[in-house]
Amino acid sequence: MAHPVRGVGIAVPVFIPPIAATVSALIFSSKYAPALAYICGTMGTLLGADILHFGDIRGLGAPVASIGGAGTFDGIFVTGILAVLLASVMTGKAEKTS
Repeated sequence: MAHPVRGVGIAVPVFIPPIAATVSALIFSSKYAPALAYICGTMGTLLGADILHFGDIRGLGAPVASIGGAGTFDGIFVTGILAVLLASVMTGKAEKTS
């Protein structure tokens, strides 16, 4: 889902990675879904957006290239936080209905 954008860097959609991480975490372990969602979201974004696009960095013309992103609203940070929140809400609803 991550793609290089000339002059900017590697762009990552805001909501797709955390939703994918949350769904994956809920499938594998609903008991530990928030922690697993955080791990899936951060590692997936780090590997998919940064490491797999490492060769594209030189041709982007971006002023700064940083593994893991730069700034507070980096894709890894946002994905990890949103994945934990989504998984917490989903497992909270599942525990109340059980």
